[in-house]
Amino acid sequence: MIGLMSGSSLDGVDLACCDFSFQNGKWEYQILCGETIPYPEMWQARLQDLPKQSIEIFPKTHAFYGRYLGKLVQEFIQKNKLVVDAIASHGHTIFHQPQLGFTAQIGDGAAIAAETNLPVISDFRNMDIALGGQGAPLVPIGDQLLFSEYDVCLNLGGISNISFSKLDQTIAFDISPCNSVLNLLANALGQPYDDKGRMAASGNINQELLAALNALDYYKQNGAKSLGREWIGENVYPLLQQFSDSSEIDLLATFTNHIAFQISETINRFSLKSVLVTGGGAFNDYLIHQIQEKVEAKISIPSSELVQFKEALIFAFLGVLRISNQINVLASATGAKRDQVSGALHGNFNSLL
Repeated sequence: MIGLMSGSSLDGVDLACCDFSFQNGKWEYQILCGETIPYPEMWQARLQDLPKQSIEIFPKTHAFYGRYLGKLVQEFIQKNKLVVDAIASHGHTIFHQPQLGFTAQIGDGAAIAAETNLPVISDFRNMDIALGGQGAPLVPIGDQLLFSEYDVCLNLGGISNISFSKLDQTIAFDISPCNSVLNLLANALGQPYDDKGRMAASGNINQELLAALNALDYYKQNGAKSLGREWIGENVYPLLQQFSDSSEIDLLATFTNHIAFQISETINRFSLKSVLVTGGGAFNDYLIHQIQEKVEAKISIPSSELVQFKEALIFAFLGVLRISNQINVLASATGAKRDQVSGALHGNFNSLL
């Protein structure tokens, strides 16, 4: 199974070819190969600008982006000489407003299937939204079944999110914006991202801005909750602009410490002891140091392969569960009315069902 993932940080498309087996009552996995393909400038600009485009551009981009993903998969298969059963695609989130009852991930599964001549599972979030959930996070079932040796799984992607079990119930939610904001601030300094957090480490923390960020209403909410591009645009960017007299370096230092504060507050509040950290932010040494300073929990960073491709791995796993007609979205994590088997099927699954 190939897992496809594109996060809100817009750094590229993650592809991971994964093998799964169920042995002695436990799921086992192997990442056979993985690759992150950076977006060409055209696609990066198109995805970033799509929410502001005219309505007919949305379905057009949905179809063309699906074709683009399909071509990436074909090249990935040929390059690595892979034999693949199916593809599970997250797509790229353009709109996410569960409080209004909708979410939208582009990358037409039918177009991917047509381009690759392989069965495709896509559209993992809409069923959960229809059942009154947040449509996020979706990774907790994978964290529960593939990484049970850790108390908690922390993902530092475009948005930081967490997944853990308490009293036999899986709890998961988005904690704060992460690389989506850090990368934007690094871009203003002429860099694609803050390599190892070196720029943030050299800056000064604006305590007034830090207090304003930590006082945002989202952080006072309990239960299932999720963040989207819209929330960041309405709440975070105006605060950064309000403190525009601070240097970009100082804004970067301040926001990095804001992320670390919110993550550490969550880890400490739930008395978590062992933390598996993945996602691009795991390579940000300054951010990891700031988190570790504030918690007693042991922070573990696995192999760079798992750091980079864990989300693609888990979406491949969601696809395996979907084909097997097993629950792959947990209501305790999303706030939906019930657990569900989610994902739209495109193509011929007869040999897999």
